Amino acid sequence: MHAPEHTEIPDERPSKTARKAQSAALQALGERLVTLPAAQLDALQLPERLLAALDEAHSIKNFGALRRQRQFIGRLMRQLDEEQLTAIRATFEARDATSAEHTALLHAAEGWRERLMQSDAALSEWLAQHPHSDAQRLRALLRQARKDAAAQQGSPTPQGSRAWRELFRLLRDELQEHDTY
Repeated sequence: MHAPEHTEIPDERPSKTARKAQSAALQALGERLVTLPAAQLDALQLPERLLAALDEAHSIKNFGALRRQRQFIGRLMRQLDEEQLTAIRATFEARDATSAEHTALLHAAEGWRERLMQSDAALSEWLAQHPHSDAQRLRALLRQARKDAAAQQGSPTPQGSRAWRELFRLLRDELQEHDTY
C-alpha cells in the first residue's frame, strides 16, 4: 500500500512575524500622526475615534499611560483601509521632502557665507551666478561681518554679529527666491 501524498496548501495569511512587523509599522505611523497639526489631521478625514485618541495623546504626561495610548492608536490604525493609510503616508512623505529641501537650502546658504567670508573671489562667483543680487548690500554686509570677525580676535565666524546673521538671511532668501541651491 502506498501512503497518500500530502500536498501543502499555501497559507494565504501573512506569517505571525509579518503581522507583528505590520502592526509595529502602523503604530509608528500613528505616533507620527500625533505630531501633525489639527488642520492636517482634518484634511486626512480620519475616523472620529482615532482623532479623539490622537487628541488625548497630546494631554497625557505619564510615560506608561502614553505608551498604552500609542498602542491603542496603533490598534485603531489597523482598522483603516489602504486608501487612508496611503493618504497618511503621502502626507508624511511630502512633509519630509519639504524638510529635506529646507535643510539643503540652509546648508547652501551657510556654505556660501563661509566662502564669502574667506575670499573676494567667492563674491565675484556669487555675483556671476546671481546677477539679480543686491551687490551693494551684499558687499556692505560682508565688509561689516569681516570687520566684526577681526574684532572678535580673528574668529572667522562672528556668530553674535548682526551683519553675520543678515548676510546669511540675504543669501538664504536669494537662493530660495531663485531656487538655485
